[in-house]
Amino acid sequence: MDINKISSKIIGAAIEVHKALGPGLLESAYEECLCHELSLRGLSFESQKPLPVNYKGKRLDCGYRLDIVVENAIILELKSCDKIEPIHNAQLLTYLKLSGTSLGLLLNFNVPVMRDGIIRIVNRLEE
Repeated sequence: MDINKISSKIIGAAIEVHKALGPGLLESAYEECLCHELSLRGLSFESQKPLPVNYKGKRLDCGYRLDIVVENAIILELKSCDKIEPIHNAQLLTYLKLSGTSLGLLLNFNVPVMRDGIIRIVNRLEE
């Protein structure tokens, strides 16, 4: 499936979860509901996927976990905060670089309208 079609399905799922729950809950609640919604839409995903750090040829388990990886192609970083800060963007971009993934969605559920809580981040992979 095309990465843009996957992205569109993910955004639709996030909007559906936000419509049902509204803002103000913990990230973990949104994560569980979003995973259920993704499965209803026929998307494969892995939640809390470990992300090791490779440093000078050594693989280190530093305890990083990706919130959700959809179709082995898109990383979802979920938030429930008052405002997306630059560090949140940097966090997702770093996850993209460490994993070699090209697309990530930063989803902040603590907004009145979900479309205002969606940020698409592209990792320009080296060719």
